Amino acid sequence: MPRMLSYSTGPLQPQPKKPEDEPQETAHRTRVSSCCLYICQGIRGLWGTTLTENTAENRELYVKTTLRELLVYIVFLVDICLLTYGMTSSSAYYYTKVMSELFLHTPSDTGVSFQAISSMADFWDFAQGPLLDSLYWTKWYNNQSLGHGSHSFIYYENMLLGVPRLRQLKVRNDSCVVHEDFREDILSCYDVYSPDKEEQLPFGPLNGTAWTYHSQDELGGSSHWGRLTSYSGGGYYLDLPGSRQGSAEALRDLQEGLWLDRGTRVVFIDFSVYNANINLFCVLRLVVEFPATGGAIPSWQIRTVKLIRYVSNWDFFIVGCEVIFCVFIFYYVVEEILELHIHRLRYLSSIWNILDLVVILLSIVAVGFHIFRTLEVNRLMGKLLQQPNTYADFEFLAFCQTQYNNMNAVNLFFAWIKIFKYISFNKTMTQLSSTLARCAKDILGFAVMFFIVFFAYAQLGYLLFGTQVENFSTFIKCIFTQFRIILGDFDYNAIDNANRILGPAYFVTYVFFVFFVLLNMFLAIINDTYSEVKEELAGQKDELQLSDLLKQGYNKTLLRLRLRKERVSDVQKVLQGGEQETQFEDFTNTLRELGHAEHEITELTATFTKFDRDGNRILDEKEQGKMRQDLEEERVALNTEIEKLGRSIVSSPQGESGPEAARAGGWVSGEEFYMLTRRVMQLETVLEGVVSQIDAVSSKLKMLERKGWLAPSPGVKEQAIWKHPQPAPAVTPDPWGVQGGQESEVPYKREEEALEERRLSRGEIPMLQRS
Repeated sequence: MPRMLSYSTGPLQPQPKKPEDEPQETAHRTRVSSCCLYICQGIRGLWGTTLTENTAENRELYVKTTLRELLVYIVFLVDICLLTYGMTSSSAYYYTKVMSELFLHTPSDTGVSFQAISSMADFWDFAQGPLLDSLYWTKWYNNQSLGHGSHSFIYYENMLLGVPRLRQLKVRNDSCVVHEDFREDILSCYDVYSPDKEEQLPFGPLNGTAWTYHSQDELGGSSHWGRLTSYSGGGYYLDLPGSRQGSAEALRDLQEGLWLDRGTRVVFIDFSVYNANINLFCVLRLVVEFPATGGAIPSWQIRTVKLIRYVSNWDFFIVGCEVIFCVFIFYYVVEEILELHIHRLRYLSSIWNILDLVVILLSIVAVGFHIFRTLEVNRLMGKLLQQPNTYADFEFLAFCQTQYNNMNAVNLFFAWIKIFKYISFNKTMTQLSSTLARCAKDILGFAVMFFIVFFAYAQLGYLLFGTQVENFSTFIKCIFTQFRIILGDFDYNAIDNANRILGPAYFVTYVFFVFFVLLNMFLAIINDTYSEVKEELAGQKDELQLSDLLKQGYNKTLLRLRLRKERVSDVQKVLQGGEQETQFEDFTNTLRELGHAEHEITELTATFTKFDRDGNRILDEKEQGKMRQDLEEERVALNTEIEKLGRSIVSSPQGESGPEAARAGGWVSGEEFYMLTRRVMQLETVLEGVVSQIDAVSSKLKMLERKGWLAPSPGVKEQAIWKHPQPAPAVTPDPWGVQGGQESEVPYKREEEALEERRLSRGEIPMLQRS
């Protein structure tokens, strides 16, 4: 409590606390401390992990905590799988296939398809033939109108969004240097494309956007990585009209005006379609590159994405999964903060902890992009609905969605790999991680030697065959080609035709040194280390495994069920005496004769009280019938549970049966194990009573010493007279869900405490009673 301050003419002085305020302040501090303790316990219970709990010396706690983490993580993994697969559709592949066959494989009257374009003349044949025929579907196959207004429905199902756009990039004349020996014969020069060599001056008739340059910012476009190089998002563009006839006239004007010339380096054809049946967008980009060598190189990019998320019932189920996903992200963020707070920078020393951070960061980025994508799609669709005759630029959004899917795929991959973190305490699972960790240095040294030889052969192949074999045309392709040779995928004839002397020499020496020597050295390193790790793990002492924990739970459950079944059977024996009335004393005496301990009798008498409706401590014939019926139902239920768990706790080896065979094989039969376990539980109960009485005597001795009636023993500290471990209270399952025994023991304990007080008042020292 803050101290009260009084005002005076002098400096501000704290007012002294009153004596009566001290108990209130102490009580307030106690309540605050209790609340903080409860909050800390709640946080540790909810976010308790192997890194926040003290599990170094408690193997069972470590396994239980890991198992709880694994179960929570499995729920998270199922949720992220549902989200990931909810973003995709099994129809996406067929949608892409239909669009590619229509626009890439359909030939013109001259037999030219998009994939077969090899010159500018072929491009115009494709643009004025298969392209227009595929874009504008306004009639049925019997030449009747589709009746959908001005929109074109490709294949009658896919609506063309907005209008298509043609865009080209050019380079300036004299962008390259002609050698002085040819300057008189070659008056113009057009270099390969680069952004600093773009032509930005208007040309041609100057009567539209097709003849005027526009920058990337003006068009709102993005760069494109083609077969030859990367191209910017600007250039000269033309949006085709909404009808086939108008588009044909526009293309004819471009061809007659020589829109494509020697300076043209690339032409883009962009458009988007939407299929409402499967709620998928298909964003197409057809690219024709015109290299400085002449000719044409066609390429394409077809992205089938799901931009509108919430339409069907399944989509709304995914919404629920998204909410759960956000809750999990918050949970794991708090967990990582707690672990970082405890371990500081040591937390980053484990690869699993780094993997946790990677998964969380990718998940947060995914949530942020999901919000951005939803807002951007709504903006684009609203703009498209207001201006249906404009170009619908979904290219950037489709690109982002594709990268978003790629990120989710990587995130899901890491999420699956993270399962090894929770099952790595198993001896079998540790073999892989231990093997890789131990041979990491050897593999690193081997990798240096391997890649020196590998890159040397890559350079050799690039210089020998780069001008004639496509797979060796670039250094990057050489690298992947050599990996394919290791896997047996190669074209030897192409190498031999490129160089009939050095080709076979390159191939034979590469296969010998890389495939037969280096690759087998790598396998030998892994194999030797694995053998060492396996031998060491075989010689280690078996620690508590997950299977052991499950087996212990199975054994405890089965034992408790059998004890409950035995108690039910004994109570049934008491009721089978044939008497019309059963006295309470006869009930308890018969249970003692059957060998039950006092604490068991106390629990079973609670059942007697339950059916003794009138409270006269006598069960009449009607009450006995009700009790028999309840006991029979409980016995049947217990039999069913025991049959589900199994008929025995420890099974004997095959071909042997009975206690003698079990002992001969070094095994313990189920019956013997059950009897021994029951005796141990009874012994624990007796020892618990002894310990409680020792505690009582210890407290009385301390009180006598404080009062001066008993001199303290020399050499023994007052606070350490009795030292013994505090056992956990034995939990014995109640037979029929009724908690008995505690209420009946309270009066007896109170009488015993009163008797001890009277003895102490007379100066007598209580003796340790036998249990």
